[in-house]
Amino acid sequence: MKTDFSHGGWRPSPDRFLDILDDPMYRTLVDLQDLVTTATSGFWAERGVKSLHLPITTGTISSPMGRGSDSLPVLIDLFGQPTYLADSMQFMLEYGCRLSPSGAWYLMPSFRGEDCDETHLNQFFHSEAELPGDLDACMEVVEAYMRHLAAGVLDRHRDAVLSVAGSVAHIEQMLALDAFPRMTFDEAVAHLGDDPYSVTDHGDWRTLTRRGEQRLLEEVSPVLWVTHYDHLSVPFYQAYGDEGRRTARNADLLFGLGEIVGCGERHLDGAETRAALAHHEVEEADYEWYVRMKQERPLHTSGFGLGVERWLMWVLGHKDIRDLQLAPRLNGVTTAP
Repeated sequence: MKTDFSHGGWRPSPDRFLDILDDPMYRTLVDLQDLVTTATSGFWAERGVKSLHLPITTGTISSPMGRGSDSLPVLIDLFGQPTYLADSMQFMLEYGCRLSPSGAWYLMPSFRGEDCDETHLNQFFHSEAELPGDLDACMEVVEAYMRHLAAGVLDRHRDAVLSVAGSVAHIEQMLALDAFPRMTFDEAVAHLGDDPYSVTDHGDWRTLTRRGEQRLLEEVSPVLWVTHYDHLSVPFYQAYGDEGRRTARNADLLFGLGEIVGCGERHLDGAETRAALAHHEVEEADYEWYVRMKQERPLHTSGFGLGVERWLMWVLGHKDIRDLQLAPRLNGVTTAP
């Protein structure tokens, strides 16, 4: 497979769609994509969590909604009606929990408006779920899900992955963990020390850089939860982690390239959600139905999202996420097929 950089940025070769037919990595990629679909469906079926059929458009964006977000929404005109291509269906999964008490999940494409790079796609597959209960309960389910997928790789495709990645030790290492190590965001910042390339300080809130995440994986553990980020660095809908509203009840699971799973507990009711919207200076009118749902049908839930191609990068030991698509899609660029 050839990749053309001559026109600035990453561009697939015009012959890519034919070249990859003879590349063993892409046959393995298809096997792993199928594994994600079938193993995820089986995982949730055992727990009574229902799959929802959801649209790919939304009037209520979620992921690119926070001062610490580096994501942009994708606004489109749909027959004269402005709307967005879904960046996440978390809000609809929260709604689904009101219909499916054991929880709701989906596996669908998500869309982002910023430029792609080695770890970031414009269109990617999202494995998301919303479940009853608190953050700790959700994190335990995420760990079980990660082990379930990892075991599936070794059971079904060990030799193929070994041929492409050169090793399956990283997968065996995850499976050997009794529990995934945890540290708070404050502990992570203290560990990283006075390194502006690892932690970005915005005054009222801080974020980890990709370098910071990599240092934690190298110096603390190759699989690591970081919890309770500064609240102003995450979207408004994450529950508060302390009475002073400084931290969030959220967690990122780091392995491979860095953050691969994002997890969080939600505000219980309309009053908490309104207070968070005001705190983050987000217009309540844009989230009227969501606030009304919280007000009239309060429910204690937590949820997570797995970036599937980021997980595939980890499995295959690959360095550029843009290669891990059968049919690349770049914003503003026509590609075939």
